[in-house]
Amino acid sequence: MDYISSEEKVDKIDSFNGIEVYRVTVDKFKTNSINIFFQDNLSRENATKNALVPAVLRRGTNKHKSFKEIALYLEELYGASFDCAVSKKGEYQIMQYYIDHVSDKYTGTDTNLFEDCMNLLLEIITEPLLENGVFRKDYLGQEKDNLKKIIEGRMNDKVQYAVERCFEEMCKGEPFEIYENGFIEDLNKIQEADLFNHYKYILESLPMKVFISGDVDDSKVQSAIAKLKNLKRSNIKDLSQPVINKPKKDTNFVTEKLDVSQGKLSIGFRTNTAPNEKDYYSLVVCNSILGGGIHSKLFQNVREKESLAYYAFSRLEKFKGLMMISCGIEISKKDKAHELILKQLEEIRQGNISDYEYDSSIKSIKTGLESLKDSQLAIVDFYLSQKISNTNDTLKSLYEKFEAVTRGEIVNAAKKVEIDTVYFLTSENQ
Repeated sequence: MDYISSEEKVDKIDSFNGIEVYRVTVDKFKTNSINIFFQDNLSRENATKNALVPAVLRRGTNKHKSFKEIALYLEELYGASFDCAVSKKGEYQIMQYYIDHVSDKYTGTDTNLFEDCMNLLLEIITEPLLENGVFRKDYLGQEKDNLKKIIEGRMNDKVQYAVERCFEEMCKGEPFEIYENGFIEDLNKIQEADLFNHYKYILESLPMKVFISGDVDDSKVQSAIAKLKNLKRSNIKDLSQPVINKPKKDTNFVTEKLDVSQGKLSIGFRTNTAPNEKDYYSLVVCNSILGGGIHSKLFQNVREKESLAYYAFSRLEKFKGLMMISCGIEISKKDKAHELILKQLEEIRQGNISDYEYDSSIKSIKTGLESLKDSQLAIVDFYLSQKISNTNDTLKSLYEKFEAVTRGEIVNAAKKVEIDTVYFLTSENQ
């Protein structure tokens, strides 16, 4: 099997004032992208405010006073695109601002789109539109309403909701239980001055990672670094490390009733494996064999042979050392499905791994890695994840490590996995 070809090159090119700058050199795209990430520990105190700040900042700047004006200016920049997002990786909350633009070498003019886009991105982040020295009341109110709808909308996707609720029950009392978009009950407490003070804390004190991706001249990269060095930064926050290994406890059983006709069974496990440990690569292959696709034991045995599930999959939360098995079932078949699911993991622990399961898992992992190369945002997210997890893999080296995993190593990884929580979403009538 051919290895993934290496087309991208990633270098850390500078570090100052709590800001790390990375350059991702890739020439397959006709666009360049600039990504700025602020990283915070997940906490109840800051989660909702962290989610609100990017939403308010994107509404307008001193120069471009509304999102409409920003959008019109992006059109002038040959249709550049801007957005922001909030996510969590393990016990970290990530605030992302990014802009994507056509590479200057394709415009056929003397324009400097990279510099214009860098200036706009920094303008959005550092020059927000203010009213009486704080955020505009109407913008904040509208974004609080939007965030409330996002939080309430969690329940619309019952599959993802059941997975997230199981994770929350597993990690009660740990930062990972906190939802990345915060809490509705905290929204009313946030006023214009409160959020503006928190925004200044983010800008001045949170660690930043900046990724410049594409085919960008050295001189333009250095110009961008000079602008970043002008940011006023002090008292950079020292982030705490996530807790991976937890003492084993009795299995936690949780049942929640909603207006559903199909049961959602989620079983959470502690993998006891950090992403920077050698066993992590074996764990990824183990997870693929267990529930990573149509080749997996969960799909073939729970869904197809026994017809116990409408869907069945497993996934890893690499940054926190968790694994989740999720399936949709008839409510009356919960116990049988639970028993058969655990049997699939036990089969791996016993070394019962067929050539088809092993080969198909390696192929599936390779396909997943290859697909990342179709998007600059996906490539940047991959390398951000590497930095957060203190690993230095490339797409190519990562695949080579997966392909080198032996069946014995898969068995050992499976034996480290311990059941933690069983969550069942069932009908209100049960």
